[in-house]
Formats: sequence, structure tokens, C-alpha cells
Amino acid sequence: MTLTDRQGHPITDNQNIRTVGDRGPSTLENYHFLEKISHFDREKIPERVVHARGAGAHGYFEAYGKVGNEPVAKYTRAKLFQEAGKRTPVFVRFSTVVHGGHSPETLRDPRGFAVKFYTEEGNWDLVGNNLKIFFIRDPLKFPDMVHAFRPDPVTHIQNIERMFDFLSNSPESTHMATFLFSPWGIPASYREMQGSGVNTYKWVNQEGTGVLIKYHWEPINNKIRNLTQKEAEEIQAKNYSHATQDLYEAIERGDHPEWELSVQILSDDEHPELDFDPLDPTKLWDHEQFPFLPVGKMVLNKNPEDYFAEVEQAAFGTGVLVDGLDFSDDKLLQGRTFSYSDTQRHRVGTNYLQLPVNAPKKHAATNQRDGQMTYFVDRAPGQNPHVNYEPSSLGGLQEAVPQGADHEPSYSDKLVRQKISRPNDFGQAGDTYRKFEDWEKDELIANLVGALLVSSPVVRDKMIHNLTQADADYGRRVAEGLKKADAESKHIGTVPAQEGAEIAEKSGHQTDGY
Repeated sequence: MTLTDRQGHPITDNQNIRTVGDRGPSTLENYHFLEKISHFDREKIPERVVHARGAGAHGYFEAYGKVGNEPVAKYTRAKLFQEAGKRTPVFVRFSTVVHGGHSPETLRDPRGFAVKFYTEEGNWDLVGNNLKIFFIRDPLKFPDMVHAFRPDPVTHIQNIERMFDFLSNSPESTHMATFLFSPWGIPASYREMQGSGVNTYKWVNQEGTGVLIKYHWEPINNKIRNLTQKEAEEIQAKNYSHATQDLYEAIERGDHPEWELSVQILSDDEHPELDFDPLDPTKLWDHEQFPFLPVGKMVLNKNPEDYFAEVEQAAFGTGVLVDGLDFSDDKLLQGRTFSYSDTQRHRVGTNYLQLPVNAPKKHAATNQRDGQMTYFVDRAPGQNPHVNYEPSSLGGLQEAVPQGADHEPSYSDKLVRQKISRPNDFGQAGDTYRKFEDWEKDELIANLVGALLVSSPVVRDKMIHNLTQADADYGRRVAEGLKKADAESKHIGTVPAQEGAEIAEKSGHQTDGY
């Protein structure tokens, strides 16, 4: 059974996209990746492929004019950060990742934390999650990951063995799995969770010098709450929209959620002194070594007037940056940058940027025309309506004047398909486990044991091996928990799912037909 693409071409490497050196950047002729991700982006109509269940709100971002104690202009020329007290309108969409639009908000899942800044220079989308890391580092694996987390394509039943089959064969996911199956996998509410850009970005200053950046949202009241599995199940029995309800009602009563935006900064090089690659999205940058530097705060103070028009049709993309912000060579970021905007054109439509929630607050003028649901022609005042191309001497649009020197990183390496040279798949997972409080460790072990009980021995063994590589006590406790439980299952899914199926089989009251 040989893996091929839709053209029948055998796939010899389904783990790594083609990059300049093992760190990137990627190249546009990654045919297998582009075909794979393009098909994946179009799998669901019209619901989002991922992040289908969401809630949103409007508000503003207020800049401090500094990054930590330094002038922000030292690192970036992005205008929204420069002036203390400057406010930029925002729209935020919170979400769960894997499950459908009507799924309970108590399910164990990363939470999306996407912010659209309507800046004077156009929109900036900071698209992230509540957790600061991710399962994979190469975008070629993204469709496989989501497929593994989704219901079985034959039974259409959620079978967690599929998730662990993927995770156990993807050792870089051990760190994220440790967070996901701990209480951090179920935030108590959207208002009381952190946010992160996850990927590594760049800031660019007036001289064109770039630095590596990580973005972090921290609740200003420092109140961060997570749920145990038991607590989540109790909530779910009564309300599967508790987080949406909490956000809406808090804003309505004037209890406006607030977060502080901080960044971590690293010089733009490979940092051989570290035991991991700073571009690796499965890794944390140690906040004691690389401190969080505040740059501003965000306040959400207005609920949407129409859920569909604003929350459902809101469209974000990691490629939506303004001058002074830039991409790093993070492979996953580069793959997301293609995928996000591509799927928005498919899901919402060619002209999704003309919808009010997605349109910039400043006037847009392009030579793009037509397509489904064209609402208006985005011409500039005085533009010759007969000229929809550039360059032109007949009254067409002209190129903008640069705001600063271009950032011009240089590359000299072979074009390869390779894993990064410092994967260190288990080190930080062990660090995270050891930093957990005892109750968090207990919850993590119980959740993993309960989920792995229905997995086959080969999947269990691989998962235990990975956890043991992270921390010997971690792997031992999961192995002992499984041995003690030793559940043989005739059903599909988790142990609670089995219990639910058995209760349903024995419950109910017989009645005559009508």
C-alpha cells in the first residue's frame, strides 16, 4: 500500500516540505504540499475546516509606545505601536479547533484566539491559540493531523485511538499533548485564558533590521482558570455554549475583558546556544531567559449585532501583516499563510474582504475585479475607471512610497526535504510535566490513561515510550495506570463514551407506535 497524490505519483516523503536548508524558507513549487493543503482547505462547505465553533466581540487595542522600557521604534516601525495611548479598533474571534459548529465548548481542544486589528495602514491579523505551542512543525502534516483528530470516516464516531495513533508516531507532538490532556486542555472561559501567536514572526525597524518575535496575550486581571474533566462534563450536561454565553453576558453587563499584549524578542539568527530551534512552533521560549515585554492592552467592549455577519463570516489569515511586521522562516507559519487566505476565498467567497467585518477601516484601492458577490469596485478617488492594471500613464494606481528600508534576509543553502537539525522532541515536554502542580499531574495522568485505554497495544507502547523520553515518572505513571485499569473494550471511542453507550442501551421507556 503505497501513498500517492491524486495524480498517482508515489510520495516518498510525507513528513517535510521542501526548504532552503533544514530551517527554511519554503519554496512555491512544493507541489505535493500545495495540492494536499488546497484539497484540505476545501473539504468542508460552508463550515470552517477548523475553528468552526466560535464566539466574537469588538473592542480596541491601546499601545504603550514602548516595548518593555525601550522605545518600540527600536524594533518595529509599525504605526499602531508607536504612540502611547493610540487606540486601534479590533475584532476578536475565540474558537475551538477540531469539532463542528454546534459542538460543546467543554471538549478537550485547543482554543483559537484570533485578533483583527483595523490599523491606519490596513488590517493586521494576529491568528493564534490559547496554548503557546502546537502539535507539528511542518505544514505538510496538518491535513493528516486534523483527519486523525476527527471522527472515523467509516463509522463517523469519534475514536480517540486515531488521535493517539498520529501523536505516537509524531514525537514532536509530545509537548502539546502534555498540555492538551492536562487541565490546560479545557479553559474555563474565553475571558480567563491566555493567547499566543504560536509561530515565530519578525519585527522590522526603519533601517530594515529584523528581530524574531513571539506574541502573547495575558489576561490583565491575572485570572486564568482551567477545568478538570469532571467539571467539564458537569457543565456540558447543562450547557454546551457556556463560554459563548459567558463572553456575551460579561460584555453586556460592562465587565469588559482585557488582555495585555507582550512580546518576546530574539536576534534574527539560528541561536546555536539553544538546544532547540527558535523557529520550532512545538517549543516555548523560556520566559525567564527571554522575558515578556508589554507593548499594549486590548479591551473588548461591544458584542456583535449579528452572529453570522460578524462572527461566522470573520476571516483571518497569518499573512495579513502591516509595514514593520514580517514573517520568519518558520515552516508551519509559511504553510498557514497560504492555507488561511486560500480557505477564506473558498468558504466565504472571492470578495470576502468587502464584507464589513473583514474590510479595512482605511480605503482600499486595488486592480482586482469581479468574482462572485462583488459588492463594489475598490477604486481610488480620481482613478481612471478604464485602467485596472499597473503600471499605467493614463490615471491608474501608482505604487506606494516605501516607509522604510526593506528587510532583506539572505540565504545560501541546498533545497532539501529535511527535519530541523535540533528537534529535541521531548525535553520541553518533560520540563512542562515537572512544572505542573500535583493536581495538574494527577489530572493529566488520569486523562491520558482514560483516553489510551481503548488504544491498541502498539499505539499504547509508542505513546508510553514518548512520555518516558520526556520524563521517566511521567511514562511510568501512565503505564501503571493502564495496567491497573486493563480495560478491554468492545466499543469505539473513550471510556466515558463507552459508558454513555451502555447507559443508552439500558435506558429509556418502551412505548407503542402512533
